[in-house]
Amino acid sequence: MTTASFPAIRMRRGRSSPWMRAMLAEHRLHPSDLIWPLFICEGKDREEPIASLPGVSRWSVDLLAGKAREVAALGIPCIALFPNTPNELRTDDASEALNPDNLICRAIRTIKDAVAEIGVLTDVALDPYTSHGHDGIVDGRGTVLNDETVKILVDQALVQAEAGADIVAPSDMMDGRIGAIRQALEREGHIDIAIMAYAAKYASAFYGPFREAVGSLGRLKGDKRGYQMDSANSDEALREVALDLAEGADFVMVKPGLPYLDVIRRVRDRFEVPTFAYQVSGEYAMIEHAAAAGAGDRDSLILETLLAFKRAGASGVLTYHAPDAARLIAG
Repeated sequence: MTTASFPAIRMRRGRSSPWMRAMLAEHRLHPSDLIWPLFICEGKDREEPIASLPGVSRWSVDLLAGKAREVAALGIPCIALFPNTPNELRTDDASEALNPDNLICRAIRTIKDAVAEIGVLTDVALDPYTSHGHDGIVDGRGTVLNDETVKILVDQALVQAEAGADIVAPSDMMDGRIGAIRQALEREGHIDIAIMAYAAKYASAFYGPFREAVGSLGRLKGDKRGYQMDSANSDEALREVALDLAEGADFVMVKPGLPYLDVIRRVRDRFEVPTFAYQVSGEYAMIEHAAAAGAGDRDSLILETLLAFKRAGASGVLTYHAPDAARLIAG
C-alpha cells in the first residue's frame, strides 16, 4: 500500500470546470433576493436623472405602473419607495408625511393597481418632509426630539398602511418607535403589515447621493450622529437589533452594506431572523464610477458585491442595481 504523495488534497479540483464550480457553489443570487429602491417626484410623464447616481432617476407617479411591471417580469418581489417632496411642502413639523394623498401614498396605490402581487416597502422617517433635513422634530437648539418624533412616525406608518403598503420600514433610528408603530398597526387592524426595522443604521459618509435624490442635500444643519450609529461600534448594533425585535419588528436591516458585512454576519448568527442589507447610494456610485473609469467590469462588480451580502448572511438586498442584477442572473 502506497501513501499518496503531496499534495493528496488539491482544492483546485473543485474549480476545474464550470459545472463543477456551479455544483459546489455555497451561495447563489436570485432575483427574489433583491428589493429595488425607487425615487418619486411630482409631475406627469416625468423622469429626472440624478447626477450623483448614474443611471438612476426620479419618476413621476404615472410612470410607476410601467416600472412595477418591469421588475415583476424580472422576478424582483418588492419595490422600496422614496419621495422627493416639493420644497413648498417641506415644513419644520413634516406635516406632509401625514397627507393621505402625498407622493408615497399615490405611488403605493398606483403600483398596487398595476401589479397587485408585487410588494411595496415604504420609508418611515421625516427627513424627506422636513425643511431642515433631519429625521425628526428639532428643538430650538437643533436637537432631534425622540418622543415627539415617534408620535408622528406612528401616524405616518398608519397613513402608509392605509394606502396599501406591505412593509413599513422605519429608518429614523428613534428609540421606541418600532413598539409604538407595532401597537398602532395592531390597534387599527393592520395585523398583516410587516415592519422592517432599520435596526443598525450608521451615520455614514456613503449617503450623499441619496440625499440629492430625495432633495435633502444642503438642508441639513449639523449631522445625524446624535441618533444614527457610530461606525466604530458593532456590539451596539446587536443591542439595537435585540430591542427592535423585542418591540415587534419582523425583519431587520443593516445600513450601509459593504462597509458593514461583519455586522450583517453577527446579526444573522446571533438572532437567526431575516436580515437585510441596503447597498446604499455611495456604494452604487462607486461601482458605476469605477466601471466608467475602466477599473473593473461593471457586470462582474455588481454580481460580486451582491454575492458578498449573501455570503455574509443577508436574506436580501436593497440595491439600485436590482433590475440589472436580475437580468445578469437570468443570463
